[in-house]
Amino acid sequence: MGTRTSIEHPAPEQDLDAIVGHRLIYTYANGWQYEMYVKNATTIDYRIHTGMVGGRWVKDQEVDLVGLGRGVFKVSWNEPTGTSVVVNIVPEDRVLHGTIFFPHWIELDGSRTVLFQNDHLDDMRRFRDEGPTYPVYVVPEFAHITLFEHVGTDDETVIDTAPGDLPPGFADRSN
Repeated sequence: MGTRTSIEHPAPEQDLDAIVGHRLIYTYANGWQYEMYVKNATTIDYRIHTGMVGGRWVKDQEVDLVGLGRGVFKVSWNEPTGTSVVVNIVPEDRVLHGTIFFPHWIELDGSRTVLFQNDHLDDMRRFRDEGPTYPVYVVPEFAHITLFEHVGTDDETVIDTAPGDLPPGFADRSN
């Protein structure tokens, strides 16, 4: 990612090797703990260990993943629930900044999303369409990355269990 950008070529080189195939466990300043597996350049799996929708987990979420500069990455996506997420990750500095845009129906009662989403996609879309969508609940927070490890690409076993079914201390690991 050493090539400078210009008006004619605004995108930096896209070397995603430092993020693809990695698991991150991170805790936001508000105490919410998340886990993300960057399965490949277009897909993540994730679990939410604690927070407003703690217990939720998702596989095969399509994302837009880009490198913004040396060792700086942005992952963004829109969920079937109507939630949009943008996460900036700087693994070397163990810092992450996420902004979550929750539709109002989740702010009112997020418990309907605390499940394995993949088995309930039609329900998530129905809840989204029933709303209410507005006002959108925006949660911008910094997080500390406690675990950053390479686990390989496209491994269906990295996130294959609900957060509540993991061994005690699983999410407390650090490196």
